[in-house]
Amino acid sequence: MSQCERLSGMEYMQTPATSSQGNILCCTCGILIPPNAANMCVSCLRKEVDITEGIPKQVSVHFCKQCERYLQPPGTWVQCALESRELLALCLKKLKSSMSKVRLIDAGFLWTEPHSKRIKIKLTIQKEVMNGAILQQVFVVDFVIHPQMCEDCHRVEAKDFWKAVVQVRQKTVHKKTFYYLEQLILKHKLHQNSLRIKEIHEGIDFYYGSKQHAQKMVDFLQCTVPCRSKASQRLISHDVHSNTYNYKSTFSVEIVPICKDNVVCLSPRLAQSLGNMGQVCVCIRVTSTIHLIDPNTLQIAEVDNNTYWRYPFNSLCNPRQLEEFIIMDIDIIRDQKLGAGAGLRSNKHILAEVWVQKSSEMDTNQQYHCRTFLGHLLNIGDVVLGFDFANANINDEFLNKMNPHHVPDVVLIKKSYDRAKRVKRRNWKLREMERDREGMDTDDERQYQDFLEDLEEDEALRKNVNIFRDSSKIPVESDTDDDGAPQISLMEMLEDLSLNDATGFSLMEPVVEQI
Repeated sequence: MSQCERLSGMEYMQTPATSSQGNILCCTCGILIPPNAANMCVSCLRKEVDITEGIPKQVSVHFCKQCERYLQPPGTWVQCALESRELLALCLKKLKSSMSKVRLIDAGFLWTEPHSKRIKIKLTIQKEVMNGAILQQVFVVDFVIHPQMCEDCHRVEAKDFWKAVVQVRQKTVHKKTFYYLEQLILKHKLHQNSLRIKEIHEGIDFYYGSKQHAQKMVDFLQCTVPCRSKASQRLISHDVHSNTYNYKSTFSVEIVPICKDNVVCLSPRLAQSLGNMGQVCVCIRVTSTIHLIDPNTLQIAEVDNNTYWRYPFNSLCNPRQLEEFIIMDIDIIRDQKLGAGAGLRSNKHILAEVWVQKSSEMDTNQQYHCRTFLGHLLNIGDVVLGFDFANANINDEFLNKMNPHHVPDVVLIKKSYDRAKRVKRRNWKLREMERDREGMDTDDERQYQDFLEDLEEDEALRKNVNIFRDSSKIPVESDTDDDGAPQISLMEMLEDLSLNDATGFSLMEPVVEQI
């Protein structure tokens, strides 16, 4: 079959010929042709045989406009780009049953308008016809795209139809951990599979159309914040004929009730296991573990998920109970010797002894003496926020058993800056998840500003957060307004793109700004 003859898109494969063979007459029309197995010319053979018979020239393909997926029978929806190998394979599967008696040689796309709702594929097939002759033919199949909403998009539109829910709870007054968790979810785009996000008191609920997506969210939460989870399911329906069950699953995730800037009192056994650190500590950060620091020795420790639930402890105060203190005197402690078996010590903080006075008691001579880990930030006359142990009524199991001489009078938490100036200078913003809000607290705006200030002050915390430049704000630079408050540099910000950008990037896609 080394010789072939093409005519009108059809190829007729001839039988092998030797140099001694001559031409013969076509048995139908009588023209001279090279010898072949059918003894017919291509035109006559095309009139007698059509190898594309039985193959449909127009086929329907169902496409979901919401999620941009194609239906692969019987019930699978797949993501395919135009003129991709995946889309070509999906279209050829539509013709697989009708092409069982022919051999597929080549297949490729023909260009069509993107909005024409048509996909054209050029096919080349072969088939054995009369007396062993092989005929090859090229033809075009037109695939018509019909819109059809998939089951997942139906559930999204229904709003209330869900198969799994993840209930995230934290029994605290402040929502700093939830704000941090929201930014992590946005960064990793785990909110895209949720049907609905509902914010309620002490937590937030994520509704999903499948149990697998809910389990993925639970696994993510366990890797990013210290928490514990429980799972349960409720039978909705049961088909006795096919032995299939329909369940609704509920995942309950409880985050540890500790937030940044909380003062905690550890159990004696836990404090000893963490390097003989003091029982009264300050939480400086909450990520996948709880980061604690001892204000008397600068010892630091991390409490993971399992350790906390084995030796639980509570917060001694909430942000509303913090009071303003003014630094009256400060003395840096240079050489601090730790006892035997002591753990790691912080290199980012400086230990200092300070005398402070409440802003509300400036007309008195009452002053308090304490140690603090903020020696690198404080100067005489600065305003700091702290917790007054001397005048507080605290009911805590471990604190009540401590020696009163080991309980500090005041624990300083962080330096205070002018919030109005910080908001005025802030030229960046964060994105938020779209969610239903119910029972919102009037104090949420103040708590959100506290979280933004924490991002400015803690470089390690904002490494896991996408920070976007706010083009609507003009940065204000004034020497008179500079009170030393920490700021976020432009190098750490991302460019917030919109649909009007002509950069070729999609919406909600962060791009690092070129400085």
